[in-house]
Amino acid sequence: MRYYDKLIFELSKPGRTGYSLPASKYPELQLPASLSRETPADLPQVSEVDVVRHYTNLSQMNFGVDTGFYPLGSCTMKYNPKINEEVAAMSGFNSLHPLQPESSIQGALEVYYETEKALATITGLDRFTFQPCAGAHGELTGLMIMRQYHISRGDLKRTKVIVPDSAHGTNPASAAVCGLEVIVVKSKENGLVDVEDLKPLLNDEIAGIMMTNPNTLGLFEREIGEIAALVHECGALLYYDGANFNPLLGRVRPGDMGFDIMHLNLHKTFSTPHGGGGPGSGPVGIKEKLLPHIPVPYVAKNEDGTFSIVKNSADSAGTVSGFLGNFGVILRALSYILMLGKQNILMAGPLATLSANYIKESLKDCYKLPIDTVCKHEFVFDGLINDGADKTEDGHGATTLDVAKRILDYGFHAPTIYFPLLFHQALMIEPTETESKETLDEFIDAMRKIAAEAAEDPALLKSAPHNAPIKRPDDTTAARQPILKYKDSK
Repeated sequence: MRYYDKLIFELSKPGRTGYSLPASKYPELQLPASLSRETPADLPQVSEVDVVRHYTNLSQMNFGVDTGFYPLGSCTMKYNPKINEEVAAMSGFNSLHPLQPESSIQGALEVYYETEKALATITGLDRFTFQPCAGAHGELTGLMIMRQYHISRGDLKRTKVIVPDSAHGTNPASAAVCGLEVIVVKSKENGLVDVEDLKPLLNDEIAGIMMTNPNTLGLFEREIGEIAALVHECGALLYYDGANFNPLLGRVRPGDMGFDIMHLNLHKTFSTPHGGGGPGSGPVGIKEKLLPHIPVPYVAKNEDGTFSIVKNSADSAGTVSGFLGNFGVILRALSYILMLGKQNILMAGPLATLSANYIKESLKDCYKLPIDTVCKHEFVFDGLINDGADKTEDGHGATTLDVAKRILDYGFHAPTIYFPLLFHQALMIEPTETESKETLDEFIDAMRKIAAEAAEDPALLKSAPHNAPIKRPDDTTAARQPILKYKDSK
C-alpha cells in the first residue's frame, strides 16, 4: 500500500506526537467517574508532517469546482469568486456571536437588511426570511407560510399541493413533511406542464402548486401566465422552487410571473461553495399579502436608521432555525451581488443559457436528445446513440452510468445521471455561466470521444474509471451500510 493511500490510523506509531504544549499553570482537574471513559480514546499517534500530508492527500483525491469542470445538472457548481471568502473572513464578521446585544451587531443586521432588499428587487417579491439553511429547508418554510395563510383565513380544507411530474424530488418530500397531500400534474411530450391535466385538479382543497421555471428539463414554462391565473382563481398560491433560477437572474422575476412564495439557493445562484452537505442558505421570499406570516425572528429597520431583531409576531408561521440563518453564506451572497452590480447580473442568466445550448447542439448527434428545443441553463440527454439501436440493457452497449464513470478519466466531474425520472438513461448537464468556451470545447471533445469508444469498445467504458482513486463501489451498500469508523484489523 502506498503511503498516501493509508488511513491516519495506519500511519500511527506509539509514542509519536505532532504537538508540544507549555506546562499548564492550572491544577489538574479530575473528572467525575460518571463522565470519564473506561478505556482511553483510540486516537492516532502521528507527527505534524504525517497529519499535513494525510489531509493534503485527501483533499487532492476529491474533485472540486476549483480543480475542474463540474457540470452537475440542477446543482449549479460554478466558480465562486475568492473575494467572497475574504469578506466572510473579515474579523468584524466572523468573530460575532448571535447572542450579542443588538447595539454591537448593527453592521451584521445591516447586511441582512441590504441583502433582503437586493433579493426582493431581483425576484419581484416583497420580503425575505433568511432562517432556512438549505433549499429543501426553504421549501418546507415556504409551505409552512402557505398553510398559515390559509389557516388564518379559516380555509382549513386546503391540505393538498400540486407538484409536476418533472419536479425535484425535494418538492413532494417537503410537502409531505409539512403534512400536505401531494397531487401530481403530468407533463406533455414537450416537457412542459399539461395545463389541460392541471385544470380538473384545481378545487377548494388545493393549497398551492410547486413549480420551478425553467423546469427540471431546463425548459421555460411558457404557459406560466395561464397557470398562475388558474391557480389564483381557485384560491390557491404559487410556490417557486428557486433551484433553477440561474438562467433568469437579472432577466425575469418570479414575482412578475405570478408566484407568491419562493426560495432561493444562495449557495447556487449567488456564489457560495457547496457540496458534501453544506454550507447552504435557502431564504424564502413572499408577496405582501403574506407578510403577517413571515417566520420570526427577522431584521427590521427603525425610524432612526438603526436595526433591530423582531422576535414575536402573532400570525407568524413560526421559527424554523436558530437565530437568523447562515450568516457566512449571506455575506458571500451580498458580496457577489455588489461585485457584479446591476449591469453584470444581467449577463449571468444569458451566459448560462448560451453555454448549455452550445453543449447541447454540439453533442446531440452522439447522444439522444428527447426534447430538441432551446433550453435554459441545463438540458437532458437520454443516453448514447448506439447506431439507432438501444443496446443499453443487454450488456453490449454503454449505459449512462458508464459514460459518467468514463468522463472522470478525462478530468471532468460527471453530470447528474438518471434524473429526472422522465427518461430511462437521463444525463443532465449544466455548464453554468462561469466556464470559458475553451473549457466547454474540451468537455465536448471528451464526450464525443466517449461516444466513439462506446461504439467501438464498450468494455472500455464498463471498466471505467481507470485513473480514479476509487473505481466502482457498491453504492447501495455504501448508502445503507456505511463504514463510519476505523476498525483495527489486527
